[in-house]
Amino acid sequence: MKVLNRLLEVDELYRQQEFDPETMKLLPDQIVHRYRMVPLKKEENRIFVATPNTLDVAALDDVRMLTGCDIVPVETAGKDIDALITRYFGLPEVKSVLLEMSKNAGSDQVVQNSEETGADSPVVRLVNALILMAVDEEASDIHIEPFKEQVLVRFRVDGVLYQRFHLPFKMIYPLVSRLKVMANLDITERRLPQDGRIPLALPGHDLDLRVSIVPTIFGEKVVIRIFDKDCIKNYTLENLNFSPENLHTMREFLKKPYGLVLVTGPTGSGKSTTLYTALKSICSVERNIVTVEDPVEYVLEGVNQTQINTKAGANFATYLRSILRQDPDVIMIGEIRDLETAEIAVRAATTGHLGLSTMHTNDAPGALTRLVDMGVEPFMVASTVLGVVAQRLVRRVCSHCQENRQLSEPELVFSGVIDHQRKVRSGKGCSQCSYTGYRGRVALHEILRVTPVMHKLILQRAPASELRSVALQENMIPLKDDGIWKALKGITSIQEIMRLTGEEGKPFTIPLALVHG
Repeated sequence: MKVLNRLLEVDELYRQQEFDPETMKLLPDQIVHRYRMVPLKKEENRIFVATPNTLDVAALDDVRMLTGCDIVPVETAGKDIDALITRYFGLPEVKSVLLEMSKNAGSDQVVQNSEETGADSPVVRLVNALILMAVDEEASDIHIEPFKEQVLVRFRVDGVLYQRFHLPFKMIYPLVSRLKVMANLDITERRLPQDGRIPLALPGHDLDLRVSIVPTIFGEKVVIRIFDKDCIKNYTLENLNFSPENLHTMREFLKKPYGLVLVTGPTGSGKSTTLYTALKSICSVERNIVTVEDPVEYVLEGVNQTQINTKAGANFATYLRSILRQDPDVIMIGEIRDLETAEIAVRAATTGHLGLSTMHTNDAPGALTRLVDMGVEPFMVASTVLGVVAQRLVRRVCSHCQENRQLSEPELVFSGVIDHQRKVRSGKGCSQCSYTGYRGRVALHEILRVTPVMHKLILQRAPASELRSVALQENMIPLKDDGIWKALKGITSIQEIMRLTGEEGKPFTIPLALVHG
């Protein structure tokens, strides 16, 4: 009975995926890949391992001889084992390439070998394996970071960075050189930042990799952002998860013949996806839609898209002046960065054009004060801006392993739910979500409408806090409330909203707009 309880305890540990990094080091990577065994827990002289074949006596004996400990197997599905190995120990292809490259005596030899560009080159195979692994995990970014004694490789999956590999320090030079060749960058320049692009076609994916290289004190750090150019085809305003009230407001904005609609949020918050989806919803033969972007992220059928050329001395304002002579009905500006671009966008909105653009502000009211601070006259802001959409991305509960559970005490306080028996959905972790409990992301929105009251406050140069207070009185749904509403509907989790806000905050009261929706 005692042994059974121990096995049940370890099985619960496996299901919850509370793995200790030190536990993962109990078995060498080669043994993990060879026998498909993952260490779960060590207790005195026993190691509990997850394995799909608990009757493989030869493998268990080998591991026992290697570790000097008794091995207790815990039967686990093969697909779950493979997912665990990929997540915590990396792809076998990467390990084999690293082993091959480690045979080189010194960094000079490694750098020399990095100039080999054939398909059999170890550096080429390593870079390809890293990119394929990131695509397979649906990562949005790959971080290759040099430190004093090692190179750290991390993937950003659903907005959260996860460590994937520790590479020898000498690997940074061949890795960066190979990526520079792929992105058509200068491989001899190591003192200045460089940016480039790598088009990549894979089965079922048309990818665009944005490569950013920045020198650090230990070498050049690389961040690769992964764009799937075909994913925009699947988006509509309905499946962007607007609340019913916010969806109605967004549609009202897009029906207007002129005015300016702003989408705000930090980098990577899905602003471009929202804008492209909005353009798709209004694209028709009767409308001339023109965009000015840096760079063009997704290609839309029926939309005239322009990419600015900074090397030729042209910026957003330069292109906007010419586009206004192209008889446009709708203009999408990739980002309002300076006063000149802001003034042209505002003037276009006053002369019969519907304008869409993005800005970097923390919330919706902040975009209005930012325009005024840039130097745009308050009367121009008040008369042209139709509304502001602020958004953030949070992780979505995995649909494959979701289960109902009761809210914890901190969640009850945070959400303001009175019914202590209220249940919400959470993911327990499975191979589909890499044992995180989350798969994919969903946007939270707050939409501010420029009403007559707001119009007067803008003319008075009121601060963002006062604009926000009035917007809430006029039934604007704040990001936090929109998030809690979506958590109570099972789309995301309360923990995600707490992580986003970074506070426990005051109790949540469901807005009437959400109740009626």
